[in-house]
Amino acid sequence: MRSEGNLIKSIDWLTVGFYTIFVFFGWLNIYAAVYDPEAYISPFSGSSRAGQQLMWIGLSSVTILMIMVVDYKFYNSFAFVLYGIVIFLLLATFVLAPDIKGSRSWLVLGPIRLQPAEFAKFATALVLARYLGDINVKFNQIKTRLVIGAIIGLPAIIIIAQNETGTMLVLAAFVIVLYREGLSPYILVFGILSIALFVMTLMFDKYYLMGTLGIFAFFILGVILLELRKKNARKRPVYQKAFIVAGVYALCVGVIFSVNFFVNDVLQPHQQNRIKALIDPESDIKGIGWNLYQSKVAIGSGELTGKGFLKGTQTKFDFVPEQSTDFIFCTIGEEYGWIGSSVFILFYVIFICRLVNLAERQKDRFSRIYGYSVASIFFFHFMVNIGMTIGVFPIIGIPLPFISYGGSSLLGFTILLFVFLKLDAHRKQQLWH
Repeated sequence: MRSEGNLIKSIDWLTVGFYTIFVFFGWLNIYAAVYDPEAYISPFSGSSRAGQQLMWIGLSSVTILMIMVVDYKFYNSFAFVLYGIVIFLLLATFVLAPDIKGSRSWLVLGPIRLQPAEFAKFATALVLARYLGDINVKFNQIKTRLVIGAIIGLPAIIIIAQNETGTMLVLAAFVIVLYREGLSPYILVFGILSIALFVMTLMFDKYYLMGTLGIFAFFILGVILLELRKKNARKRPVYQKAFIVAGVYALCVGVIFSVNFFVNDVLQPHQQNRIKALIDPESDIKGIGWNLYQSKVAIGSGELTGKGFLKGTQTKFDFVPEQSTDFIFCTIGEEYGWIGSSVFILFYVIFICRLVNLAERQKDRFSRIYGYSVASIFFFHFMVNIGMTIGVFPIIGIPLPFISYGGSSLLGFTILLFVFLKLDAHRKQQLWH
């Protein structure tokens, strides 16, 4: 067994340092977001959000110690057990959870509220790594892909039934992991293009888009069919290319015609409003566009250097709803300005890149896949949370890891990260493949 001294030396302290900085910076911004000079409450008081977050920081610190004490093989051996426990807790919310803003996703245990969906990310990442890490599992087999779909789809279905669309969408981050493990890049590219086409359909007339894409497809078909005029041209490969172009165009038409149905008949009214606010934020700034408009105002008011700690006027007058949770980046933008926001973003990008680097240096598939899952989840949260505050993505209500207020969120992300750091610290001892 490795001595404690060697284990401590093997821990990636750079990542631990990033974690410590983010958690402390997050706590400062939570305090700034709820600070009221006329009704001062100590940031250490349990009645304030900053004080409550401090208690969760303490619990997270204890959890880190527990993770480091547990044998690293435990996370591989009991992956399915932990996944099963989280699924059970997710199902329990339908019976035990109170209705909070139209969502039954919180288990209330006295003064403590836990959101099992936050731990579903960790459990899904763990069991996905456990399954794909098996040397007998071949990624290209249909059976394997069906099992992967079930592993990710089961918690996704339960979470969407809880009316937690934002948390459910985070599970889409596992596509990055699957791409690393052998998923065709064409599928990834088509997915990105479908999203772009979805947004364009909301902005432009669908028949105009169909015509434009049709002209483009017709031009490509013409170029392909010109190959038949060459001497010794093989007809079959040419016809296959032409068939692929025609098929892609047909799929694009299908996406275009499905948008209205999806928006009007599948999405709920508040979700429809969020998309409308993204497409045309100026149409109703006192109604559906209020959150986004005020978010942009708060960030823009910080200008180059910001207004200073605890001096954000947009924050003090509560113009931006949920500013200590989903819109915490507004506080950073207003009080630290463009320079402070840029430094924060740079630090977070370096943090995510560091996680990718750690994932690549793992000696076995289980740890590598789990590491990529961790990096992908943090990337998705970071990208979407900041993107929705500046109007690049629709407002879907997901936290900025380690920065936003929320005990379940902080604890869930802490477990997600430090289990990976535990595995990384033992990478030279890993025996599974």
